[in-house]
Amino acid sequence: MNYTEYKQLFEEILANPSYYNKESYMEYTRLNRSRMKRWDKLLVLEDSLSSRLKEVTSPQKWIIITEPWCGDAAHVIPFLVKMTELNELISYDIQLRDSEPFLIDSYLTNGSKSIPKLIIKDEIDNDLFVWGPRPNGAAEVLANLKAENADSETIKIAIQNWYNADKGKELMTELLQLCNRLQKVEKTGIDNQLSDINKG
Repeated sequence: MNYTEYKQLFEEILANPSYYNKESYMEYTRLNRSRMKRWDKLLVLEDSLSSRLKEVTSPQKWIIITEPWCGDAAHVIPFLVKMTELNELISYDIQLRDSEPFLIDSYLTNGSKSIPKLIIKDEIDNDLFVWGPRPNGAAEVLANLKAENADSETIKIAIQNWYNADKGKELMTELLQLCNRLQKVEKTGIDNQLSDINKG
């Protein structure tokens, strides 16, 4: 689905109180709708990343795996979609983790179905690289709080604060680094280097 369809899914879910078995998921979805609307208005892509994406000369398909209840995704997807709009050679498809074709099963993170995940493929469906489920800074916050046995509410607030303060900068830096490495591989034609740029 595209971004418009994905945002419409939020409205459909929130209009159907029985959509999720877990009541908390409805609240997460409501919060995430607001977060995405906020980023849609405020996000600014960095010039260095924009320039690199505009330099893409071969077709790419970006597959974004997510779910409306996912807090990390609400802070990431608006940026990813905005990036794809910079170059007509870049298309994207948003897929739900818990619906067919269950693509997440092929892109686990330490054995878990963590989302969001970004899979970038070339025109013949080869994986160029994989990113996710969250920027390194957010992952460090999560790991540190888990090590301290922090409760779930403390963790959610801390992660939210990190994203608000970071404003997508680390996400953009990480994707720029991956794009730079991919461009280098394409220029040298050394296919076996592709495995080195994957981040799972």
